[in-house]
Amino acid sequence: MSAVEQGTNESGTPPVATTRPTGVEVVFTSGEAYTISVREHRLTTDQPLGSGGRDEGPTPVELFVASLAGCVAYYAGRFLERHHLAREGLLVRAEFDMADDRPARVAAIRVRVNVPGGLSEVRRAALHAVVRHCTVHNSLRQPPEVRVDVVDVGD
Repeated sequence: MSAVEQGTNESGTPPVATTRPTGVEVVFTSGEAYTISVREHRLTTDQPLGSGGRDEGPTPVELFVASLAGCVAYYAGRFLERHHLAREGLLVRAEFDMADDRPARVAAIRVRVNVPGGLSEVRRAALHAVVRHCTVHNSLRQPPEVRVDVVDVGD
């Protein structure tokens, strides 16, 4: 069996890019709303009333920040479970600021992880190290290559 078939490259290390296809589809719904399909799940994004939307769902930027908070929460929960600590009461809150200049982007994100009581300083430091390396945070620190193609379906 070749290295590629074993899920490694020729040097024996896992490949950098995932070998299984993953995907998301986004379809226009109405107004400023879009339906996002992820596996068997459906989400709606929209814009607030003051921005021309009907506020039927979070904005794409809010989902972006939510994905970081959700990833941090998952890693924190796994840490607590691994150390036989309760996850009840675990809360992750994320706040963000938009940049004042161009291009439009998120300029800052602040994430706060509230954990149930009883963590020693050593465990709190270990948890902090773990949540700072969740997949979404890693992807922000080492941004993926992003390619956008525009295809005319009439062609």
